[in-house]
Amino acid sequence: MPSDPAAAPLRNVERRLHPLSWLFVLLAQLRQFALPLIVVVFAGGRGDRWEWIGAIAALALPLIAVAQYFSYRFRIADDELIIRSGIFQRNRRHIPFRRIHNVSLHQNLLHRVFGVAEVHLESAGGVKPEAQMRVLSLADAQALEALLQQCGPSLDPATASAAEAAPARALLSLSTSELLRLGLVSNRGMVVVAAGIGVLAQSGSQAFAAMLKRIGENLFGWANGQHLSWLGWLLAGIALFVAFAALLRVLSMLLAVVQFHGFTLHQHGERLSVESGLLTRIRAHIPRHRIQAWTVRESWLQRLLHRQSLSIDSAVVQAANEQRSLRDLAPIAAPHTVTALLQRLLPAAGWPDLAWQPLHPRAWRRMVIVPSAVTVLISAVLWLRLGNAAWFALLALPWWWLRAHRLAQFAGYALSEQVIAVRSGWPGHYWRLAEIGKLQVVGISSTPFDRRHGMATLWLDTAGANAMQPRLRIRYLPAAQARAVLETLAARMPNRIP
Repeated sequence: MPSDPAAAPLRNVERRLHPLSWLFVLLAQLRQFALPLIVVVFAGGRGDRWEWIGAIAALALPLIAVAQYFSYRFRIADDELIIRSGIFQRNRRHIPFRRIHNVSLHQNLLHRVFGVAEVHLESAGGVKPEAQMRVLSLADAQALEALLQQCGPSLDPATASAAEAAPARALLSLSTSELLRLGLVSNRGMVVVAAGIGVLAQSGSQAFAAMLKRIGENLFGWANGQHLSWLGWLLAGIALFVAFAALLRVLSMLLAVVQFHGFTLHQHGERLSVESGLLTRIRAHIPRHRIQAWTVRESWLQRLLHRQSLSIDSAVVQAANEQRSLRDLAPIAAPHTVTALLQRLLPAAGWPDLAWQPLHPRAWRRMVIVPSAVTVLISAVLWLRLGNAAWFALLALPWWWLRAHRLAQFAGYALSEQVIAVRSGWPGHYWRLAEIGKLQVVGISSTPFDRRHGMATLWLDTAGANAMQPRLRIRYLPAAQARAVLETLAARMPNRIP
């Protein structure tokens, strides 16, 4: 998708979607009925009543898709986007440009064949796109994208003018070898396998259960025929686990290449843009000042490969099943590359030379108590069923002790004039950074156990906090220190609503 499309006369002219938009609406609707249709077809007409109802309802989808095409209109006024839609119930929506904080273009293989694109307009705090245009011609989509970038929210007119004059600069691009490393250190393959099993299990298909039962019987039947000793069974189990893990890693690498192929991160003034994707090509933009928090991750596998990742929370929130193109600024990169990005995009943080403050000296004790107590309880329950062999579970206690010491040693926080940072994790590490001016809520809490040890937990919250990211909190601080940090943050937080 070219980045500089020719301007199209969109202003004050009511337009329709692309004439083939009904086809893409139809395909999107068919996904909801794909499973019952497949069951009906392959069951040879033995589907239950609800599956047949779904199949019959699917026959009406082409008419609905065509009707939606003829009923959908959009027009760009001076400072807003006006959308008319609806078949029986007419809807008219006025979306001010200042509400649109992210514009993303989606193109899968079929979109590219017909020269069209799907446009998502996202607002701050919304769980769904403010508007979803399926589909526009590529020229109209690019012109709309450029127009909304010019008219969208900015810090002030001077900033907007400077941003428009600044040339676009490439900050990061990922090669195929980097994407293979990304797949190697991620668990994308397991996520897809789990999702596939969940879909098949929810379908109620007896064929899936029968297939799993047949595979298990054949596998264990062959193993019993070999008359393996306990050592043979152990080695066979390890070999099977290694083969399954290797298969998952290969699947993860393939998925990483498909999702992030051609990944590029650009900066145009105060606006960041990301483009990536092999089959479905996505280009998204977001103003720099809409980024609420930054997360640097370094799993133990990433440390072995000398790699890190950089992701963000933004004021644009989507539902969990929606793809957020700008969640990852650097899915994988060398530590010096991540450092350079943070120094350029968040200079106030002073990364990586932060003055880190430790937790309470006895924080490790609090970290070791709960997992150790759970381990002892599980061992006692297993002992009732398995006998003395259950006490082997107590071998986990040294691990919990080591983990608590290492975690307490690494965890901490850093506070500057404009940024607060939190770090934690072991054996993987993460760092969370947020500008104090972006904090929405700060609070302090202490349990009876905290008060007994003179500790407290400091809670921080920003707009658009992502549930998939670590919480922005500082646990097991000395109580007096936690109150002092709370008062400092409250004094520096803005008193106005942005």
